[in-house]
Amino acid sequence: MTGEKIRSVRKERKAGLDLLEPDEEPAATGPIKANRGSKIFSGSNHKITRSSSQQNQNHGDTDSAYPVHECVFRGDVRRLSSLIRTQNIAQKDVHGNTPLHLAVMMGHKECAHLLLAHNAPVKVKNAQGWSPLAEAISYGDRQMITALLRKLKQQSRETVEDKRPRLLKALKELGDFYLELHWDFQSWVPLLSRILPSDACKIYKQGINIRLDTTLIDFTDMKCQRGDLSFIFCGDAAPSESFVVLDNEQKVYQRIHHEESEMETEEEVDILMSSDIYSATLSTKSITFSRAQTGWLFREDKTERVGNFLADFYMVNGLVLESRKRREHLSEEDILRNKAIMESFSKGGNLIEQNFEPTRRQSLTAPSPNTISWEEYITAETGKAPHLGRELVCKESKKNFKATVAMSQDFPLGIESLLNVLEVIAPFKHFNKLREFVQMKLPPGFPVKLDIPVFPTITATVTFQEFRYDEFDESIFTIPSEYKEDPSRFPDL
Repeated sequence: MTGEKIRSVRKERKAGLDLLEPDEEPAATGPIKANRGSKIFSGSNHKITRSSSQQNQNHGDTDSAYPVHECVFRGDVRRLSSLIRTQNIAQKDVHGNTPLHLAVMMGHKECAHLLLAHNAPVKVKNAQGWSPLAEAISYGDRQMITALLRKLKQQSRETVEDKRPRLLKALKELGDFYLELHWDFQSWVPLLSRILPSDACKIYKQGINIRLDTTLIDFTDMKCQRGDLSFIFCGDAAPSESFVVLDNEQKVYQRIHHEESEMETEEEVDILMSSDIYSATLSTKSITFSRAQTGWLFREDKTERVGNFLADFYMVNGLVLESRKRREHLSEEDILRNKAIMESFSKGGNLIEQNFEPTRRQSLTAPSPNTISWEEYITAETGKAPHLGRELVCKESKKNFKATVAMSQDFPLGIESLLNVLEVIAPFKHFNKLREFVQMKLPPGFPVKLDIPVFPTITATVTFQEFRYDEFDESIFTIPSEYKEDPSRFPDL
């Protein structure tokens, strides 16, 4: 990993720029600025209030329901190895924990490695919003964090490859088109809105090839860096060769590889171990839509043209940003340094000037052994699971997110077709957020204009300004002959 990439990863972790997680995604890492009224609590175990008869009854029910969880909880590797081939190791218990969650939180390394060897899912969160990787960072065992991070990346690559045939088939059946959209970023953090960029994007789709032209190069350190980039996806190429990024100003290109070196992984572990553990979830469970109104004296439903398309405007109600930040694994020095980074960030400082090269982090001293029995754990009231692992130091906050969406019945492209195109370019973070938002149950029509949260403190207004079915010269999907390869041009890709 280059020094530039280390700084970029650290900045994302430290400056709260991890993308918001959908309801069923894992916990991310990195801090968020807490709202007023946020709650801070430290490691309070919840009392078990059920009667002994209830516990006995529940214990009888759950022994058979969660056999893998139970043997992991007890650290019974031998029994786990006999169950693992016939039981569902991705199952969640009453508290949302998978067997891998329990193995990591309780420091049962042999159980955890056995589960990982059988491809237990890493990209999953429990009822509190934490992934096994987040719990491993809290526990502080470097070897376990590294193993989970590697498995997470492997599973992510496999997921992409599993989707590839279906995606290529959908693209082939879709007509060829040109699509233009515009991004405008805003923030409720003072001063931040002044330095946020906007971005004009052009998407060309022909056959199973896609080209995305963009004017926004760098957004990770909150400095708007303009340029002229093109991302090209060639569906006919081998997976390792199918994605390339062009810098049209410097006349260089770089192939996007999804595998990282041993050194890059180790350096990412250092960053994880020195950063806050952060989970942000945009809850859409209670979402509703109501028609936006216009007019002072005589109120009527708002209908306006967006680009070339007539659209009905709706208010999006019930979106809640729930965020949690943990730091029980951090030293006082870590906390002070992270605070200084946040202060620099909030003032619009250029973080790249700071020296954030991570030092090799050693494993932490293991937390005190767990004294909770399996029966106490599994019969605890839902939502009040006894805490396992290191004593929590956690801050929680909730923020209502207000948004509008403009739906057009005239737009020629369907939402499902848009989702297929966005899935190709989903590795680019803000496009992945657009894809997740569009997947919600929206009012009738196509969302030609919508507000989406892309970072914990930042909202983007996305406008689809132009669409037409068209044909293009094949050359726009190929690397120009005069371009030279530069594998290190974009350290973050």
